[in-house]
Amino acid sequence: MKIFFPLHGYDIRMIGLLVFLFGVFVTLGMCGLAAKSDYKGFKIPNITSIVIILAFAVTYAVLSVTGQKDVFFKPIGLHLGAAFLVFMMTSVLYATQKLGAGDSKFATAVSLWVGTSGLIPFLFYMSLAGGFIALISLYLQKKKPFLSPPEGGWIDSAQKGGSKVPYGIAIAIGAFFSFLYSGFFSLTKWESFF
Repeated sequence: MKIFFPLHGYDIRMIGLLVFLFGVFVTLGMCGLAAKSDYKGFKIPNITSIVIILAFAVTYAVLSVTGQKDVFFKPIGLHLGAAFLVFMMTSVLYATQKLGAGDSKFATAVSLWVGTSGLIPFLFYMSLAGGFIALISLYLQKKKPFLSPPEGGWIDSAQKGGSKVPYGIAIAIGAFFSFLYSGFFSLTKWESFF
């Protein structure tokens, strides 16, 4: 027996909006988890980047099928190009031991979402946050304000003179602000789904 659910134009547009919002909030949730993991132990699990990439792929595909892709996204080549550019830049930083492999994969995954149009704000806010975190690290090294921070975390490492910085936090901040810049939370853009 074949089951048929008739979807009208309004229903399809609503599905597009719901999938988009789900994808954005899954991505931001993964950004939060990556930032927390990097803070606690300088590791960003690969699953975080994989989920962000899958959320983008599903969202882009659904919005393409529903005809709503142009509300937030550019042609796929511009999103892949942004990811490739970020991957190449962060690979150089990884090769020179300025950035971890998890940071590189995480930033590349996020850049898929922002594409070329949101890439400059993403890199700007990520760099700004990274610089601020580096300043905090220098303060922690010099002043050692915490008596017994959790072993193996960023504060512990910084107070012991370590030079590592949890750049996953900066990437997550850059993602959030580039999503704002791209209008992902704009009610006006959400209304254009209808």
